[in-house]
Amino acid sequence: MRPLAIALIAILLATGCSTPRRDKITVACGASERWCAMMVKRFSDSTGVEAEFVRLSSGEALERIKAAKERQEFDVWHGGPADSYVAAKSQGLLAPYKSEKASEIRHGWADPEYAWSGIYAGVLAFCNNTKELAKRGLQPIHSWRELLDERLRGSVSIAHPATSGTAYTALWTQMELNGRDQDKALGYMRSLHPNVLRYNSSGSAAALQAAKEEAAVGVVFSHDCVAAQEQGYPNLQVTFPQEGTGYELGGLAVLAGAHNPDSARKYVDWALSGESQRLGPLVNSYALPTNTTVPAHSKAADPTTVKLVSYDVEVAGRAKQSLVDRFSAEIARPPV
Repeated sequence: MRPLAIALIAILLATGCSTPRRDKITVACGASERWCAMMVKRFSDSTGVEAEFVRLSSGEALERIKAAKERQEFDVWHGGPADSYVAAKSQGLLAPYKSEKASEIRHGWADPEYAWSGIYAGVLAFCNNTKELAKRGLQPIHSWRELLDERLRGSVSIAHPATSGTAYTALWTQMELNGRDQDKALGYMRSLHPNVLRYNSSGSAAALQAAKEEAAVGVVFSHDCVAAQEQGYPNLQVTFPQEGTGYELGGLAVLAGAHNPDSARKYVDWALSGESQRLGPLVNSYALPTNTTVPAHSKAADPTTVKLVSYDVEVAGRAKQSLVDRFSAEIARPPV
């Protein structure tokens, strides 16, 4: 055998006959398709790291991440209410990381042990189709009590809390309004059940169902309804429950078992930056930024004018499994 051939064989054996792994990450993304697509593209353009995403509601993401714990399919989890991240942290699914941007995030809007960070905030609202409500002799809905009106039978769009962070925020809002009494909170949801069109897997779907007149009112985060308005649906109106409403703190975390943890941490740094958090309005996303250097958009919900419940994401996260299990057993099974 020629010396050159022998040398080539030796090199191949030493490297395991493999090609270098590409610098690439996969993001489990809990926001809209357009927002997710923009985020991974802008990240790649900014850093040179290739990125792709899979759109999943928070419940679906948590189950996928949990199921793949030993052979994780994602590197980063981005978006979806932080109570799901609290649950994931308790199960050892997150890899703590203190970002270089951590000091720019609003106080209290991140895990104190850096398992996750808040990336945006959204306020739970009613997305009213004024035309459909008028057909039923109703004005835009302004309270949780009004949502139980029998004229709304089969006309309220909401997701299922087993799959949707939006819906779990609605369920936990009832917990806070009822002194964290599970029986009373589930009692309200049971009373609402006859008015529900169907339980969606994704929370933002309710805005589109209201926009397309499939439902008279949707229970969504306000920025999802505003986004639907801007897609050309003039009959939509955002209102907030006068008894008080919950809010989400969208999460961001590096996943334990990430294939490319270094680039996953780069993604977290970039996503927490002011550069990234200014991008939402480009795709009609008007959630509140968590980076203190970025002002809230004029179309974002103003938490100083909306009555908010006290929403402790740590408590909500720890209670999530048992509360969702009861909802699924006593009120409605999760969508398939």
